[in-house]
Amino acid sequence: MKLTDIKNGNLSAEWAEKGYELPKFDVEAVKAKTHAEPTWVHFGAGNIFRAFPAAVLNDALNSGKYDRGVIVAESFDYEIIDKAYRPYDNMSLLVCLKSTGDIEKKVVASVTESLKADPSFTEDWARLVEIFQNPSLQMISFTITEKGYALYRPDGSCLPPRQAVEKMLAGIEAIAAQCSHLIIVSNEVFSGGVDYAGETDLYLQALAMVNNAVAAKADAVCRVVCGLPVYYKGGERP
Repeated sequence: MKLTDIKNGNLSAEWAEKGYELPKFDVEAVKAKTHAEPTWVHFGAGNIFRAFPAAVLNDALNSGKYDRGVIVAESFDYEIIDKAYRPYDNMSLLVCLKSTGDIEKKVVASVTESLKADPSFTEDWARLVEIFQNPSLQMISFTITEKGYALYRPDGSCLPPRQAVEKMLAGIEAIAAQCSHLIIVSNEVFSGGVDYAGETDLYLQALAMVNNAVAAKADAVCRVVCGLPVYYKGGERP
């Protein structure tokens, strides 16, 4: 049993017998439509993306509520593209251990392309440029870990929080100037109940300042608590 069997149309009973949830949508049709009319590009091809954003979109495709997939771009670890995506036609297996002890296994096929976000990979870079020039593009998302935060100088020393914040806000302003609607999803800070030291504390200070500055300019500010939206500013749009 290999993921590439699904690409070749071999959705045999063996997969179902072993408890795998298979795609309920036409994978090739979704891939073709996404290639022609992309709506979503995500940067960061790691496990967080595959287990959460890609899985949510996979569910939407299975339900028939959406008809296009997501294109993933990687700008840090290019081996992920070469070893975890392309050999398996960008599909992956998601395995969840439930609190009941049950194991849920599903094939995630919502990723239609995987690209290396680096000009040295000329074909991938040209495709990214093509995607970003396509008027159908609606959303760009990121799963950024500690490697992506602008908290350090080139020599590795840590920036003062306010200086780091200025760099982050400048980036947000640049993105906002190029789109009609910008949705920013951030992290909650200072709710861990413990004191943090060193660079972790500096990071929390910087993130708090970014959150406050963004909230001041936003039309709506919403905190999600246990899956429920709580609006501090504005409200849900019809």
